[in-house]
Amino acid sequence: MLETGRKFPSFTLPDARGAKARLKDFVGSWAVIYFYSKISTSGCSLEAHEFDALLPEFEKLGTAVAGVSPDTPGALCKAADKNSYALRLLSDPEHKLLEAAGVWQKKMLYGKEHMGVVRTTALVDPSGKVRKLWSKVKPQGHAQAVLEALKEALEKAPGETGTP
Repeated sequence: MLETGRKFPSFTLPDARGAKARLKDFVGSWAVIYFYSKISTSGCSLEAHEFDALLPEFEKLGTAVAGVSPDTPGALCKAADKNSYALRLLSDPEHKLLEAAGVWQKKMLYGKEHMGVVRTTALVDPSGKVRKLWSKVKPQGHAQAVLEALKEALEKAPGETGTP
């Protein structure tokens, strides 16, 4: 379960292109890892678009951004190509990281219970700890709020830029 101040769960997941992404790839720099339910839905597409649009600003601050969903790498690749995303999209169809992070939960949709992703974002510091956590995220404007929280965190810890 994700908690502020605790280590982010270790993972190895394929991205949209099939390359492996591991937590250790992100340790040593700041990272934003956000969880969403399905790449081609309106809310998830809006969130991906907003993070992708702000990606250059995150990168200037030495921060990687990755989205995690239960989508297959093929579905993520199709969406990334269609939308020209530079954003790294990670595939977790077996729900390993989703469950370890505690974001794979029972949800209610149209009066029916089902399992799904609770939209959540973690700001992870260079040591691999969750510095800030957002749960039950509303997509519109969320990427900008995360960017502002990152800037604030960097002001409080100026030596932790995470840039190599």
